[in-house]
Amino acid sequence: MQTLYLKPSFLKANFYKCVLLIIGNFIFAQLAFADIVLPDVNPKYVSIQESNPTRDAGFVVGDILDRTITLTIKKPYQLVKESLPIVGYEHRYKGQISGIELINISTEEKQNSDSVTHVINLSYQVFTTGKLAKPAALRAEIVKLRNTNNKDVVQYRIPSYSFRISPLSVFGAVKLKEEMSPFIPPLKLDSGKEKQQIKILCVLLGLSLLSLLYIFGMRAWLPRMGAPFAKAYRAIRKTPDTAEGLEQAVSRLHEALNKTAGTSLFGNNIDVLITAKPAFSVVKPEIEQFFGLSRQVFFESAAATNLGENSKAWLQKFCRRLRDCERGLTPETSK
Repeated sequence: MQTLYLKPSFLKANFYKCVLLIIGNFIFAQLAFADIVLPDVNPKYVSIQESNPTRDAGFVVGDILDRTITLTIKKPYQLVKESLPIVGYEHRYKGQISGIELINISTEEKQNSDSVTHVINLSYQVFTTGKLAKPAALRAEIVKLRNTNNKDVVQYRIPSYSFRISPLSVFGAVKLKEEMSPFIPPLKLDSGKEKQQIKILCVLLGLSLLSLLYIFGMRAWLPRMGAPFAKAYRAIRKTPDTAEGLEQAVSRLHEALNKTAGTSLFGNNIDVLITAKPAFSVVKPEIEQFFGLSRQVFFESAAATNLGENSKAWLQKFCRRLRDCERGLTPETSK
């Protein structure tokens, strides 16, 4: 068996040739696959309308972002349809795979007299997630336009769309001020039930205050507050605490009783008042006691001096009871 020996000079020369060949192939491959940078089209030939998702945050893995681009291209330029985005192409963000993939594209075309309108519907799906919310973007798609006059090719850049991808679960502390988006309204508690309860309570409070004003009020402008006993009660409160004042109070009550009964009322015809006004039946014993007091005041002056200092207070309380009865209040309510 013969052994093959290679000279060192032969190995050295071939080594350099191999290295140069590898470097040349690498450079050729880079030039072959490098994107050719085309000039931008004059903006006056292209107009765009974007329809993006209504929010730019809160997307999670599996969500689909629908985007509609409406391009109106004026002549002599026309769209190179082969330059439209390709389904399945995975976008990159800052040199890293973004995890966002184009899953569907559809186009519509409308011919105009001096232009062509292209409606491009794009659907992207999120295939990535993380522990915290992170920014992402649908990159600026570049479409090519051909000049039909001189066959020159230019490019047009569709603006990018930025949004945020949220994790499926919260991890660690979240700074709400930094994570809030102007497209997401602030969280609000539903206070409708509490507001309704407050309104009901306000109505009940108003009715209660009106009831108290009606029961304890002494103004004549309220309904049924200008009745005889209501006027007599206001007059008795102003009479002095003297014998003359006591006579004035008794006389004032007699006038109110006569006016209410529709006739002159005495101790022996109290039933006339009760028959005409059944509401006064609850104070019949007090009416009989009043006629006894009246007899003492006007006809038994000696006995009147022994009535004590509570006669005026009793008359005032008695007149108030009569006023409550003429207002239709029950004894329980008047108490």
